[in-house]
Amino acid sequence: MELIQTIEQWAWIGWLVLILVFLVIEMLTLDFTFLMLSIGGLAGLGSDLLGAPIWLQVIVAGVVAAVLVLFLRPPLLRRLRRGEDPTPSNVDALIDLRGRVIATVSTHGGQVKLANGDVWTARSETGELEPGTPIHVSRIDGATAVVRSDAPTASPTEDPRA
Repeated sequence: MELIQTIEQWAWIGWLVLILVFLVIEMLTLDFTFLMLSIGGLAGLGSDLLGAPIWLQVIVAGVVAAVLVLFLRPPLLRRLRRGEDPTPSNVDALIDLRGRVIATVSTHGGQVKLANGDVWTARSETGELEPGTPIHVSRIDGATAVVRSDAPTASPTEDPRA
């Protein structure tokens, strides 16, 4: 019994440490999750200061944190991301980018020059592509662009000489 009384007597220190740890993690993640958990810890600290037993403090902290994570965090994230630039960047900006083959591209390798001026090592998804063939990027695999031909293919009923 003496151990439980000691824990209840010094629980406020545990709540403060927990709140500070959650705030530091929130500063590193910037996701609002740990901010909501730290506010839940603040509610637990408040219930401790009002004389609630330790089990009630934990329940209060958990309920407050859960309510905040479920109901306050989503609108905060929407508001935060409202002004974001929707333009893709980095590798995402290369997907579906057009270009031309500058060195024969096979399923093992080759080179393409993309519309943004970059020259990339490339692999073809299907078959071999000759220099000058128009392409578009399907995906990026490491430092290699996986490309597809944009050249229209002749159907069997069409005369390629026409």
